[in-house]
Amino acid sequence: MDVEAQRQGVSQVRDETAEKCHKLFQDFLEEFVAEGEAELKYLQDVQNLIRPERNTLTVNFLDVQDHNQQLATTIQEEYYRVYPQLCKAVRNFARDRTQVPPNKEFYVAFEGVPTRHKVRELTTAKIGTLVRISGQVVRTHPVHPELVSGTFICLECQTVIKDVEQQFKYTQPTICRNPVCANRKRFMLDTNKSRFVDFQKVRIQETQQELPRGSIPRSVEIVLRAEAVELSQAGDKCDFTGTLIVVPDVAQIAMPGAQAESDSRGKGGEGYDHEGVRGLKALGVRDLSYRLAFLASYVTASNPRFGGKYLSDEEMTAESIKKQMTDQEWQKVYEMSQDKSLYSNLITSLFPTIHGNDEVKRGVMLMLFGGVPKVTGEGTSLRGDINVCIVGDPSTAKSQLLKAVEEFSPRAVYTSGKASSAAGLTAAVVKDEETGEFVIEAGALMLADNGVCCIDEFDKMDIKDQVAIHEAMEQQTISITKAGIKATLNARTSILAAANPIGGRYDKSKPLKQNIQLSAPIMSRFDLFFILVDECNEVVDYAIARRIVDLHSRQAESVDRFYSVEDIQRYLTFARQFQPQITKESEEYMVEEYRHLRQRDCSATMSSWRITVRQLESMIRLSEAMARMHCQDEVQPKHVKEAFRLLNKSIIRVEQPVINFDEEEEEIFDMNDNEKESEPMETDDQQTPTEPTQEKKSPSKKKATMSWEEYKATSKLLGYYLRSQEEKKEEGFEGVHKSELLNWYLKEMEGDIDTEVELLEKKEKVEKVIYRLIHHDNVIIELTRTGIADRKGGEDEITTEEDPPLVLHPNFSLDD
Repeated sequence: MDVEAQRQGVSQVRDETAEKCHKLFQDFLEEFVAEGEAELKYLQDVQNLIRPERNTLTVNFLDVQDHNQQLATTIQEEYYRVYPQLCKAVRNFARDRTQVPPNKEFYVAFEGVPTRHKVRELTTAKIGTLVRISGQVVRTHPVHPELVSGTFICLECQTVIKDVEQQFKYTQPTICRNPVCANRKRFMLDTNKSRFVDFQKVRIQETQQELPRGSIPRSVEIVLRAEAVELSQAGDKCDFTGTLIVVPDVAQIAMPGAQAESDSRGKGGEGYDHEGVRGLKALGVRDLSYRLAFLASYVTASNPRFGGKYLSDEEMTAESIKKQMTDQEWQKVYEMSQDKSLYSNLITSLFPTIHGNDEVKRGVMLMLFGGVPKVTGEGTSLRGDINVCIVGDPSTAKSQLLKAVEEFSPRAVYTSGKASSAAGLTAAVVKDEETGEFVIEAGALMLADNGVCCIDEFDKMDIKDQVAIHEAMEQQTISITKAGIKATLNARTSILAAANPIGGRYDKSKPLKQNIQLSAPIMSRFDLFFILVDECNEVVDYAIARRIVDLHSRQAESVDRFYSVEDIQRYLTFARQFQPQITKESEEYMVEEYRHLRQRDCSATMSSWRITVRQLESMIRLSEAMARMHCQDEVQPKHVKEAFRLLNKSIIRVEQPVINFDEEEEEIFDMNDNEKESEPMETDDQQTPTEPTQEKKSPSKKKATMSWEEYKATSKLLGYYLRSQEEKKEEGFEGVHKSELLNWYLKEMEGDIDTEVELLEKKEKVEKVIYRLIHHDNVIIELTRTGIADRKGGEDEITTEEDPPLVLHPNFSLDD
């Protein structure tokens, strides 16, 4: 009862509806028995409340509906009004059945509220009613103690005033309880006798799926109390059950000018600044500074994997997952694990609208299963998440793959590289408008913790923004030191990136690092690189065209899935619980294959990237993902073989461009023609520049091409012979004549030559290799400008020279 009302002899109005709800709810707790059970359903839960850390009883709203429909309707419509009485009913029930401390407070939380609302649907009509809303948590504040019921001491007469209720702001007694004392202002809070409760603020916003076109996401602040605190982390998609409330907008009240306005009202306007009333009095405007917030009593994940219940990753085990499934669901998971062609069936079911690109689909599928994260004895964590980068020409379904993963994965974030900053990808430190303290707002990588972060247009990112995700990709943490906050946050996420090559089209004659604008450190952090080249192929083009036309004309029938999306999600969650161990044979196979990769990397001068220990770790992770996919406890050599094949595919694809000798010769001829065209400009002789070109291009030849590996082997052999001849004749070495080098090579290769046609083909190819090494790679030098007597310089003599001596470039290393 209010003290002033008590002094004036006014009796307090009783809320009969709330008292009736109190009685009915207590009857429900004491009478409700679940079907097929003997004892009260909530008795065991109430007995657990005797533990010091427990104070909230969770009640299923559907049980209340089954027991008493009128009570359920009243609770739903008048939730905020009757909530204290419901808590009192739980306290009475607990005191009757257990030995709880007399001054302990109890709270009630409702689960299973039937309708779920979006953030955009919260209007003033829903104030005070029981509703369930869903959204994604973007910011969490630290947990503070909140004053619920205060005990005050009057500083004038030392009278103790107990149980002054607090409502979202600090509320003192209106007047001292002592009839003689007229103190209205000077009170002191006695913290020892006051009651506090855990209090946390969380900000949620609309998810991408709920967002109307062209709108920015709306956000709402959630107030969590008691056991509901710390249940949601930044990035979680959660359901909050509670009520919409109106709280004073403290930030608006504290604005400059508001205080002066309220002070200028004089004594009669005392208290306006506390009540949230401000405005321009002369104009008759009163801006009421209140805002909507959501008081939640129950929190649960809005994307439970199955069965309606949510288990955190720490609590999740294969047994607990099996208990969540029905018999039919478990039978389906078992059938999938025994499927011989599970690998191909999964990728066709997951990406039914994308034709071809099976290798990319396999890599993305293994990324979803992931490797096994490990912690060494020293405390160093080794990541288990697999990072994949897709580089390719336009219109090769890169973004479609990313979108498919984002829709399928329960915790995925899709972002574009150009529109993302370093803080937006990692985390930002922002100032809270109410308290003024700095809080961390989660970025894309934090929101995708234990999930997948899809980054499109990865090559368009600024360099400084790319550097920000170095730590997140390997150490899987985000370190922040700014604004007085030093924190290390988890970012245990797989990154699926898509990038376009420089110039829009992938140039096969160049290695990967010259095709994309990425730094070496970030390239080494990707486990798999896939190159998608838009090549003209009649069969493939026909199949893709048919697929696209089918998809547009018959949308539902054309999507043919072997397994449903729900089945794959269930199987994925179950398979991720396996922690496969590497067998001895697999270890030896991995070491051997890694040694081969390193040797080949050293032998190739234009490799796609350097093979480092990270690629060995990638092989281990991919092998573990293969074992997980088949629900096996051991990594077998066949799993390593498939992992090596995928890794090899992503590396070799770019190391084997086909060398077209004719195109390169034409480029060099064109350059020579341009030189010859520019020289006669000084004289009166006007030659047409096309004549020499036509002379050189006139013979129609068969297209001369050679694979990159063959070219490297041939050039290395020629270089070895030139170097050995130079070492034999150290002084007076004038080089090896082209014909001598040619004859030596053909003699070395005579075992591979059977017919005269093959000999001529081989001779022609070697001549073109030597020509390329001289004019394109600049590895061999033609000694045409030396002071030898029978060679007197002139451009014409250089081009018609039949047999010039050749020398290996002194800086060329045969070990590269």
